[in-house]
Amino acid sequence: MSDTLDVLGIGNAIVDTLSRAGDDALVDLGLAKGGMALVDEARAAALYEKMGPTTVISGGSAANTMAGLASLGRRAGFVGKVKNDDAGREFSHDIRKAGVAFDTPAATDGAATARCLIFVTPDGQRTMNTFLGACQALAPEDIDEARVAAAKVLYMEGYLWDPPGAKQAFLKAAKISRAKGRKVALSLSDSFCVDRYRGEFLSLIRDRVVDIVFANESELHALYETADFDTALTALRGEKDLLGVVTRSEKGCVVASAESVVAAPAFPVESVVDTTGAGDLFAAGFLAGYTQGLPHERSAALGALAAAEIISHVGARPQKDLLQLARDNGLVA
Repeated sequence: MSDTLDVLGIGNAIVDTLSRAGDDALVDLGLAKGGMALVDEARAAALYEKMGPTTVISGGSAANTMAGLASLGRRAGFVGKVKNDDAGREFSHDIRKAGVAFDTPAATDGAATARCLIFVTPDGQRTMNTFLGACQALAPEDIDEARVAAAKVLYMEGYLWDPPGAKQAFLKAAKISRAKGRKVALSLSDSFCVDRYRGEFLSLIRDRVVDIVFANESELHALYETADFDTALTALRGEKDLLGVVTRSEKGCVVASAESVVAAPAFPVESVVDTTGAGDLFAAGFLAGYTQGLPHERSAALGALAAAEIISHVGARPQKDLLQLARDNGLVA
C-alpha cells in the first residue's frame, strides 16, 4: 500500500483562548499552575469571565503537531470532532489552511466545539482548563481504515483517553495501523493525565500497541512513579521494542531505546513568551525527521527548532515557515 500521509494524528479538536495572568490570579482561581484540568461548561464560562484580554487560536495537542508537520513540508492528516458551530468552523478552516488533511464530519447536535482556557504567567508557563464538548462525540465510526493504513505513523494524544468513545476510536486506529506494519506513537500529554491512566498507558506500551512514546520529564516521572530521572529513563529503556522521546526543557531531550540513548540540546531562544504547544511542536519536528529516515540526533534537532519557534510567541501554531527555518539552520536540504 502506498503512503499517502507521513503522519495521521488523532486528538481533541479544540479552540484555545489565551490570557495573561499572574501567579496570584491562579491561586485565587484555585488553579494548579502548569497543569491541565477538565472543566464543565459552567466552570469554563466562569473562568472566561475572570480572564483579561484574550487571544483566540485553534489548538488541540495532536492538531498542533499536525500543523507543525505540514509547516515542515510533511504530509499530515488529522481526525478530531467539532460541532457545526462558529468555533467548529473556525477550527476546520484553520487546520486546512495550515495544509493538514481534515475531513471528520462535524456533529450537528450535542455539545459545543471544545474550548481550552489558557492562563499564561509571566514565566511563559501555561495553565489549561479544557471543556471537551464535541470532542467527546469522537467515535470508532469516525476512523477511516484506508486513511489510517496509508499513514507511515499514527500519532495519538494521551488526552484522548478521557472520553470513552475517543478511547475506542484510538484502539481501533492503532489496531489497523499495527496490522499494516505501520508505527503507532503516543504522546503522554500531561502528568495529570498520566496519573489518571498510568496503568492503561503502561499496558499500551507493554502490549506493544504503541511503538513510540513522547513525554516530558514530569510525565515520565509520573509514568514510573519516581522523582529520579535516571531511574525513570532506565525503566523506559526496559520496555521491549519501544522508542522513547523525552523533552527536558532547556536541557534538551533524550531519545532512548533498549539499544541506545541519544541526548540532544535545546535550540536557543531569546525569550520564552508562551510554552503552550512546545511539546506538540517538538513532536512535529521529530516526526518530520523520523518519517524521512533521518538519524535520531537530526530528528531531535528539528524538534528543538520547532519548539523554539513556538515558545517565542503566543499560541501553539507556527507563525514562521518551519521548513524554511530548518533550511536556514542547515537541518534539511
